[in-house]
This record gives sequence, structure tokens and C-alpha cells, in this order.
Amino acid sequence: MKTNTTKTGIAAFYIPLERRRFFKSMALASAGFTLPGYLAEALTLTPQVTQGPFYPLAKNIPLDKDNDLVQLNDNTSSAAGIITYVSGRVLDKSGNPIRGALVELWHADNGGEYTYSDDAPRNPRADANFAGFGQFLTGASGAYKFRTVKAGLYQGRTRHFHFGITVPGQKSRYTTQLFWNEVAKAADGTTWETTNENDMVLMGIRDAAQRASVIKEFVLVPGTTTGEQETAWDIVMGLTPNEPSYPEAPGGTLIVAGIPASTPSGGRERFRVTAPVYAGYSYEIYANPTMGSLGWAALPFGLSEAGKVDRNIHTASAEGKLDFFVERPSAKGFYYVAFRLPGANIGTPGGRGGGPGGPGGPPPGGPRGRGGFGPPGSAAGRPPRPAPEQ
Repeated sequence: MKTNTTKTGIAAFYIPLERRRFFKSMALASAGFTLPGYLAEALTLTPQVTQGPFYPLAKNIPLDKDNDLVQLNDNTSSAAGIITYVSGRVLDKSGNPIRGALVELWHADNGGEYTYSDDAPRNPRADANFAGFGQFLTGASGAYKFRTVKAGLYQGRTRHFHFGITVPGQKSRYTTQLFWNEVAKAADGTTWETTNENDMVLMGIRDAAQRASVIKEFVLVPGTTTGEQETAWDIVMGLTPNEPSYPEAPGGTLIVAGIPASTPSGGRERFRVTAPVYAGYSYEIYANPTMGSLGWAALPFGLSEAGKVDRNIHTASAEGKLDFFVERPSAKGFYYVAFRLPGANIGTPGGRGGGPGGPGGPPPGGPRGRGGFGPPGSAAGRPPRPAPEQ
């Protein structure tokens, strides 16, 4: 369970004690992003590559879809593997931070399994304590940070993370991948057959500077004794953000006070967040983030005072006022109601792909299925170069 903790100098957030180290660095990280000369080097646009076939279906995504993939929902155990941190900023091509960018991360677990499954709530072979997917909504600094585990290896691919970025005003997800600057090793210590030099997705990035920009050093986190690793990676978008203004909302954004609601029998205290909604718009509720002042953290919610907290996004069917009920208090009592325009990316994968846990896919460790390019409006579409999908 992600429980309340308060740390001096950082906004309160609601996490178990063993995760404090993750969040202790956030204020320093946020401050560091403003240092003069940070953008002294010429910016290289982040290349677009295939989404791949394993972007999770809605039923595969955990209710608690925040930026911590190591801790899943109310599980008391953590995911297996080397704890890994990825942080940076989402920037436009001029180096300006992009506020309100939706950053999504998904990847294989320590054993090389995705949580994706077409015929089950999630892949039964995947680590039961691994979220498999996380997201973050950037604040004014454009900064993001994820806590996850080192991506596992599977046949046909080198080690990689999948990222999806949706900037304000864009309806589709821009997909890319992040790679380790390493010679990947199998569990027995032998060199993995697919390396950065022969991975078809990575080598499908024809521009050398762009290809180099997605290969990063993952270094040991200072002061840790458990082998935790970290890297910093700025995502540079060639798209121009155009943050939409919400109708009749002060400043064009929905910042709403949470009102204490009745507590279901045997349940936790709830807070009512009431917002004006429009048909076809999709809504998420964010409280203070699990990373202090960097941005906002997505919360699960319900639509009735005594009903289940059973969703993390809702598409309105009619115009009017709608009550959202959350169980996590916000540090300052206010919640951010994020909206996605009709037809925008709402966390759907697009095309269907085969793979571990999905029909028609290979068994774990076998060759990966083909497919996974999303149609326009739901995913990034085909990349500029015909890199094979993996």
C-alpha cells in the first residue's frame, strides 16, 4: 500500500517508507534542470520508432498508473530486478520545457516478459509485483522521472525501454525507445545474441546523431549498496505544443478542491472532486505527485460515493457536472483534473500484436510477433523508416 509520508522541504506524498530514497532526490533534480548551460549542446530531436506490439491493453494497466513501476497497487512486495531510475525533461526543438506532456513508459520485466495479454487481465508469466506500465504528466519545468527495474532481455531484441509522449495539442502518441550502452549478457554470462549493433529497431534509426541520442549510460546511484542504477535523458520533440484551454475554467485548467465524502463501511476516507465535463472528453485525476514538485501523479477513482474505486480514466457521455471519488488525500487539498480531447490518445495500443500472454504469440523466449503499428489517432503510426517491429 502506498502510505502517507512527509519529508521536510518536499511536498507530502503517499508512499511506503522503503521508497523514500527515490523521492529524496526530486527537489535537487528539479533545481538542477535550471542550471545555466544545461542546454549548451545542440539539441538532437528524439527519433520516432515503432511502438511495438506490447503496449498494454486497458485491462493490463494497473489502477495505480503512476511513475513507480516497482510497487504495484496495494502489493506489499516489490518487483524483482535491479532498481532503475530514468529522469529528464520533455523539451521542444528550441530547448523550452513542455508543460503538460504525457510521458508513458512500458517494458519487459526482469525475466523478459511484458504484462501485455489479449486473453487475460495481464500476462500470467510476468512478475506479479511489476506494474509493467507507468505514466507522468510534466509540470512547468518539463521534468519527468520514473522508478522501475532494469528491462529484461528476450529473443530478437537488445535491452530497451518503450516511451510514448503526447504533447499538448497532439492527439497521437509519439513513440520511441531507450537503450543501454552495454554489451548485454544472458543469465549465464554469455553475450546476448542481439546487441545494439544488430538490433533491427535501433539500427533502423538511420541518422547517427539521433541513434546515439537514445543510447545512454546507466550508472550506479551514489550511496546505494543494492546496485541501483540511473540515467538522465531529455526527450526533444519536433512537435509544437499547443496546450488546449478548458471551456469556462479559470486559466483554462481544472484545479479543484477535494471535499471530504462519507467513508464506505470498512473502507478508507474518500474525497469528492467535482468538475464540469463534456461529452467525448476523457478525464484523469491527479494529486500531488510521487515526486514532489516535478508534476502530478495519476490516481485511481470511482464515480460513486460508496462504489468501487475501479478506474483511472473516464470518458464522459454527456455534458454536465460529474463527481469523482478518490481515496488519496492531496497535500494541499486540491486536485488537477486532466482532460484529453475527443479522439486523443487515451492509453489504447492501436494495432494488435502477438507475444507472451497473447493469442498467436510465441512462448516466452521465442521469436516475437509482428504487428503493433497503431492507426492514426490512437498511436504514433508508422515510423519514417521501415524498421521491423519487435
